[in-house]
Amino acid sequence: MQGLDTSLYHKTLHAMDTMLQTVVLDSPASSLSKELQSILQMLLTFTKSPSAAVRERAVGRIGMLSYLLASYSSLEAWCPFGREDDSPACHGGIHIPILGELLGRLILLSFCKDKETSRAALHALHHLFRFLQQQRCSAWPEDNLQHQRVWGAASISCHSLPSTSATTKVFGKYLQPLERTDIILTAIEAMTDASISDKEGASSMLDEAMKDPNSWLTDVPKIMSGIHGSLEHIRVAPARHSVDSLLLLLTNRCPREVVKSLLKCSPPVDSAALAMWEVMFSRLQPLEKVLRELRIELRNQRMRRLFSTVLEDTCILQLTLLAASDVRAKEFAATYNLWRSLRHQSLEMLSLVLQGLVTLSQRPETARKMRVLLEDIVETLESGNEDIQMKALLVFRNMLGHMRRQEASPIALQLAEKLLPLFNHESSQLREFSLRLFREVMQKVAWRHKRQMRKNVRQGLLPLFFRMSDQSQSVAKASGEALLAAAELLKWKQLRHLLQTQQTWRIGECLVVQDRSRAEEYCHQSLPYLKDAQATVREAAVRFIGLAARPLRDQSPEKLCNVCDALKALEKDVEPSVCSLASQTMLILSSSQEAAGIRKRPASGSTRALCCWPCKARER
Repeated sequence: MQGLDTSLYHKTLHAMDTMLQTVVLDSPASSLSKELQSILQMLLTFTKSPSAAVRERAVGRIGMLSYLLASYSSLEAWCPFGREDDSPACHGGIHIPILGELLGRLILLSFCKDKETSRAALHALHHLFRFLQQQRCSAWPEDNLQHQRVWGAASISCHSLPSTSATTKVFGKYLQPLERTDIILTAIEAMTDASISDKEGASSMLDEAMKDPNSWLTDVPKIMSGIHGSLEHIRVAPARHSVDSLLLLLTNRCPREVVKSLLKCSPPVDSAALAMWEVMFSRLQPLEKVLRELRIELRNQRMRRLFSTVLEDTCILQLTLLAASDVRAKEFAATYNLWRSLRHQSLEMLSLVLQGLVTLSQRPETARKMRVLLEDIVETLESGNEDIQMKALLVFRNMLGHMRRQEASPIALQLAEKLLPLFNHESSQLREFSLRLFREVMQKVAWRHKRQMRKNVRQGLLPLFFRMSDQSQSVAKASGEALLAAAELLKWKQLRHLLQTQQTWRIGECLVVQDRSRAEEYCHQSLPYLKDAQATVREAAVRFIGLAARPLRDQSPEKLCNVCDALKALEKDVEPSVCSLASQTMLILSSSQEAAGIRKRPASGSTRALCCWPCKARER
């Protein structure tokens, strides 16, 4: 109708309203509910249109029908064929199966940013509330003044509509369980709907429902199915948090129904189901209840609908045994050693199991049982998957926190070496956590392991020093704290003093002076940091190489040439400060070469010497 006169368009809409009223009023009493259901279902579809104008027009038609329902004490609808039982249809005889979905949608739209749609939805809600008031108060005695006062107060609240949660509460008192469930499902679906710009309204509706779970959370299978269908498409953090909270609440209240519902709606395991399992595995109380139910399912040989292989069955079975209070540590260790199931899992299943281990390791008695898993969890740090690596580190932190020094020392010694590569991970969160865990590991080592731990710590001094220049302040702080713990373990008083007094510019020189014999190794260890993604770290590496390479003019002139070659590559660095510093450092080192009468070798010889460098350094 583009290009037509606006008044003609409004006349057309008015004609549509008249037509819809006629359809409703002329319908036989026996088919009135069916006609209303059909019309409202069609209009409800248009309220999900990406066009704001279409949504506003659809809501306007719903408002007109709502006014019609609320304004007639006895609708003029008659049974056909002139039968003797012809009678007008009353409010109590009208049944609208999609009422819950309709109310949920209108509540959301009443708080949308488009004022016209919001106003139309508000009017429709008020008329529907009046209709419900007339329909569902009829079962109460007319002289029940207390009930009338409740409805009056609710009517005022509904008319003012202070918030989505308040509106949900007002309607919720008078809806049937099925209608409440439909409102919950509508709120969950709305979190994935592009036409609903304000996802907080949907979250508020769920939050209100969770305050009264006895009334709202009655149909667990249906709600679980709704979560399963929508979870992967929810991108807004507050909305996802509300759905996760709803899932955890359902799990705590009805673990058996939740487990059975999820097993039924996800054969075989899909990403949405795994995400739901992981949410349930993230809290100790729900996890224990879920594992108890899964153990029952495993005994009944029904887990194969969820886990497709025997190894996956075994992995979950061992998780249930780990959580079981009647299974001792030796018995669990014997079972696990038989299968070594963590070594054979897909990344998705491994992530889920590790989430369960993270949660279970919060309990001291369970954390001690996990020592048998140590070797396999350490291997997961090499998976290259950030999520799996992070969860493995969380398991280790929890385990070490529940163990005495003598118990934790062998684990700390093994873990220290594996943490070093993670200091340079592209994820700042993983860098920070590995640095903090490294500090805890150093503090957990017993006297008999300190000699070996000092060797591992010396390998980490330079990475710790460079990470103090990390652009992430939290990473830089964690690195400084770990370096201070390293200084205390190594008993390097000057390094500890510099860190405590924040004289960071002198730390590089301190490291070189403290152990001059490692100058060549220090230079080789610094070279990868010249290619670090962060300019601040590259700059710190250039400065340190300028200090560490000085002894090489006497000890190993050839290696000094290799260092200059590596610095030359930074002349085209995108960061001007790094380019300038690299040029100055290379000039100084080249001057040292000339002063010592060193002649630079061909590039091919330099490359070969650089390749042999690590081996010769270790021989020394």
